[in-house]
Amino acid sequence: MSQDTTRFSTHGNSLDSAQSRNIRRTQLDNGLVILTERMEHVRSVSMGVWVKTGSRDEQPEINGVSHFVEHMVFKGTKSRSAQKIAREVDAIGGNLDAFTSKETICFNMKVLDEHVPKALDVLTDLVMHPVFAPEDIDRECKVILEEIKMDEDNPDMLVHEIFTQSFWKDHPLGKPILGTRETVRRFDQGTLFDFYGGRFQGGNMIFSAAGNLDHEAFVRQVAEKLAHLSAVPAALGPLSDHPKVHARIVSKQKKSLEQLQLCLGVPAPAVNDEQRYTAALLNAILGGGMSSRLFQNVREDRGLAYSIFSELSSFRDTGSLCVYAGTSAQNAEQVIRLTVEEFRRIKEQAVPEEELQRAKDQLKGNILLSLESSGALMSNLARQEMYFQRFYAVPEILEKVANVTSEDLMRMAQQLFVPESVAVAMLGNLNGLKVTRDHLAC
Repeated sequence: MSQDTTRFSTHGNSLDSAQSRNIRRTQLDNGLVILTERMEHVRSVSMGVWVKTGSRDEQPEINGVSHFVEHMVFKGTKSRSAQKIAREVDAIGGNLDAFTSKETICFNMKVLDEHVPKALDVLTDLVMHPVFAPEDIDRECKVILEEIKMDEDNPDMLVHEIFTQSFWKDHPLGKPILGTRETVRRFDQGTLFDFYGGRFQGGNMIFSAAGNLDHEAFVRQVAEKLAHLSAVPAALGPLSDHPKVHARIVSKQKKSLEQLQLCLGVPAPAVNDEQRYTAALLNAILGGGMSSRLFQNVREDRGLAYSIFSELSSFRDTGSLCVYAGTSAQNAEQVIRLTVEEFRRIKEQAVPEEELQRAKDQLKGNILLSLESSGALMSNLARQEMYFQRFYAVPEILEKVANVTSEDLMRMAQQLFVPESVAVAMLGNLNGLKVTRDHLAC
């Protein structure tokens, strides 16, 4: 079996935070990409199998199947029961986990370096040999239905879901990752195996690892387990096209809630857009921390909300910048007005240099702190491969952040904060509250 192997050594430049990363990449004949980053100063190894499609790549009638399959692989394989999997992981002190997002499914494990062969055996068995037993499907259906209920009972999660479904209406990106009661109840063994067979293929998967490990030895072990994966068919790719944004104002009455939950959002750059650093700083200044404008203005100065923040969500072809607040119904209109005023202010007035530098330092700290563990680096490797097909050194990223100017921020704000592009979602006891486009004139 031929293999394509590349070594990346990303070194620091003139920035004082220079960092060297020993990254290796190998691609097997079946298209599976294996990535490693050696960390000689740690005893752990984190490894993850990443499937490069998620809930946004599902057909409407099987919405939630990615998440369902993620759950089901833990229920047993051809050679291991669910109990045996749990016992073997506990016996090596491992941490086994998984998650499903809009654009990926990930199965991961963290262990001591001496237990890599055993961990690799368990992890690849989970991914490669699930049985999807009908009785397990029935039980897991009940579990996931309870998970859906749990999210619906969580007001801040629910208002975000309402916002997302309205913002990308009628597009798979707007569908819930968990699926709906109707779709989840329809899943059977045939549905799961059809989805699994079409997605869990070499060219649609990445195996990344970081920690105290040797690349060549790790590749040999992975190839032994996964070389028989079929290559992804040429026709397989992202199933959903570029989503159209719907800047709607939606509200849901829920009298049992003490607070009114608010989301105000606008379209934002995609994850690999060249302006992503400007967008990240704009988010930090607007509502990304305790010193942000919204936190200080709405919470600290006026006491109108306990929780208020902004968040940037980026996907392969689009994104959103969304402000969340929990407040009383009588204060909701004022919170909306203050938020829109901040949109307008950042469009019309240059951000002071001191404030911009504080945001840059905050973002720098977040980036550096997020890469301190083997698990974080493992995840970073996979995401860079998926979205960029290259690996950015930390100093390179920090330099791009440092080069963002107040003029860049103003231009982006003028692009994003357009009144007709602002979407709103409200959840709670509305008490007759109605938000119109006049409220959103930024």
